[in-house]
Amino acid sequence: MRLRLTRQQAVCFIGRETPLEPGRMRGLPAGRKTLDLTALNGEAVDALYFNRQGDLQRLRDLARERGVMLFESDIRASDRYLMERFITAPMAIQGRPLRRPGHLELIDPQIKAADHTPRLSYLSLDIETDGAGGEILSIAYCGQGHEAVLMQGHPDDWGGAPGIEWHPDERHLLLGFLERFSARDPDLILGWNLINFDLDQLERRCRRHRVPFTLGRGGEQARILQPQQPGQPRIASIPGRVALDGIDNLRAAFWSFDSFALGQVAHELLGRGKLIEASGGQKIAEIRRLFREDRPALAAYNLEDCRLVEAIFDRTDLLNFIIQRSLMTGLPLGRQGGSVAAFDNLYLPHLHRAAAVALDVGARTHDVSSPGGYVMDSRPGLYDNVLVLDFKSLYPSIIRTFMIDPLGMVRPGDDPIPGFLGAHFSRTGSILPGIITRLWQQRDTAKRDRNAALAQAIKIIMNSFYGVLGSSGCRFYDPRLASSITRRGHQIIQQSKDWIEEQGYPVIYGDTDSLFVLLGPGPSEQQAGASGRHLAKGLNQWWRERLHREFKVASALEIEFETHFIRFVMPTIRGAQTGSKKRYAGYIRNRSGALELKFKGLESVRSDWTPLARDFQRELYRLVFFDLPYRDYIRQTVEQLKRGELDPQLVYRKRLLRPLEEYQRNIPPHVQAARKLGRQARWISYLITSNGPEPLQARHSPIDYQHYIDRQLAPVADAILHFVDDRFERIAADQMGLFDDL
Repeated sequence: MRLRLTRQQAVCFIGRETPLEPGRMRGLPAGRKTLDLTALNGEAVDALYFNRQGDLQRLRDLARERGVMLFESDIRASDRYLMERFITAPMAIQGRPLRRPGHLELIDPQIKAADHTPRLSYLSLDIETDGAGGEILSIAYCGQGHEAVLMQGHPDDWGGAPGIEWHPDERHLLLGFLERFSARDPDLILGWNLINFDLDQLERRCRRHRVPFTLGRGGEQARILQPQQPGQPRIASIPGRVALDGIDNLRAAFWSFDSFALGQVAHELLGRGKLIEASGGQKIAEIRRLFREDRPALAAYNLEDCRLVEAIFDRTDLLNFIIQRSLMTGLPLGRQGGSVAAFDNLYLPHLHRAAAVALDVGARTHDVSSPGGYVMDSRPGLYDNVLVLDFKSLYPSIIRTFMIDPLGMVRPGDDPIPGFLGAHFSRTGSILPGIITRLWQQRDTAKRDRNAALAQAIKIIMNSFYGVLGSSGCRFYDPRLASSITRRGHQIIQQSKDWIEEQGYPVIYGDTDSLFVLLGPGPSEQQAGASGRHLAKGLNQWWRERLHREFKVASALEIEFETHFIRFVMPTIRGAQTGSKKRYAGYIRNRSGALELKFKGLESVRSDWTPLARDFQRELYRLVFFDLPYRDYIRQTVEQLKRGELDPQLVYRKRLLRPLEEYQRNIPPHVQAARKLGRQARWISYLITSNGPEPLQARHSPIDYQHYIDRQLAPVADAILHFVDDRFERIAADQMGLFDDL
């Protein structure tokens, strides 16, 4: 369904005392109207109306040249139309539909916000090509019980090969795919690296054969918009459909993997992988071989990739998350990031109803910056019974408690609540605390209903508000706002630490919204849990009383007993006695009742360390935590390494962020290896050899095992052996290891 709004004008605002200059600026607005509105600085403003968005854009350009201040001139008419009606995604529509090819159209209908969660159809799409930029050899799709593979070739050459639709050449393959895709008519297209590769290649090959790229509804042409600057993504413009890339959307939902390669993610989530596990040139060579020798096998590989993507979306409930995020924010389904736009959609309609308008993005700059989250100096050591107390959504709860808000700061009223950097906030005229309170209630309902995707979407939206207010890309950016959140957070963490220590418990670390409390040896797991709950309850009560007494506000702060580490290590900074930050490990009792090792920031969870270091760390820490013999394990690992038995675990894997020629000074190892490979690649897998870094696919020199002993095993081991009065060198050195056994 397409809605066409012919009477909606574009609008921006201008200071009431600001004249429109004569010359080229005259005549651009269709009208100027005096309204009862002010800017956030109190200046009275008028509205300027335009019949075309392009006219508003021309005025913006001219105003920028002349230093004329405009307000909200960067908001598109379509976005303003929806946000002013509080419409995010679902809407009720009243009008007379007109039948168009493949869809219905309504001209100037009446619309209003509605409560509805859509059920959208989808297809998972994947193509196989003869190398980057080469011919498309086959196209597969699957989704909701439908699947197909289309391939170049003739069925008689491959024994009939049921389940494959054959086409004599690439042009007919593309035409056949577009016809079948139109007949299936999905709302969503799923894929892996979908826009940057599959859709981009399809459009390029269609253009080469002069085939209209009619991927849109009703046979409308789709376009893949190329990035204007390095680092920008391609954008898929597909009328009536949305392209959803699995990689981008998993990251948006805060899923984390060592690698976002499809095979790696499928192994971790599904326990199965791709039918061809090779990468780079080896993968292309295998695809070419299958196309020559076994096209049914290539079809199976192509279709399995589609099935993996569909299964990953299902396993992670990713579609539900994407839909719920759109329902909450009004952002298009396929848009990544967009925190600033989401904030605008939620905040601006309420601001306008308070008779105020906002600046354009970037209209003002500030010399003062706000600090980040508070990270306490840690006390390094190997400990028994460490409790983690965590403030639930600390920054949103600070905004709610202290009424931190752009409008409330410029209209503080009587008896305002003090912030930082001279800011004060209205107790009654703030907008943002109310928005967060509603979101908070909706999240609690989602949790109660076990709608994890909705709860996660709301959490991400709420937690993004601080980042938005602290970003120069936000029209409300002001260091006083961000500092009133972060500095208050520092204060809350520090004072909470003092209260806990007054109860007789040392705090060994604090990190933005968490406190690590040491109980020490003695308590059972049940007693430790009871202590954690008792501390959380007491601290919440203390904050309620203190905030009511000092600020006359109701506390929205809520600290929870989150984790009990039965054993815990806080390492030192490498080569120093100072405690590390954001790096620790310990074992806990998980929900199933099993003991589980948890790592934060250490080599075990960092993709820039080798599998050798990660596996070695997990096993060594397990042995030390459980007071099991560890020396023989260290010696055995060193011996296996020197004998070449661990070679598959020695591979470094790192992404190339820039073209090879841009690396000129301090060339890192992965770039050295890529240059030896002789071609640009997204990811490079390499080994350290006697001749330095060499690519895995083209290694010519012996592996430098001493490098792995000194740079991978020793640092990992000494980080924990330090606390049991031992050293890796003492254990691993051949002669010293011999004497140690006497």
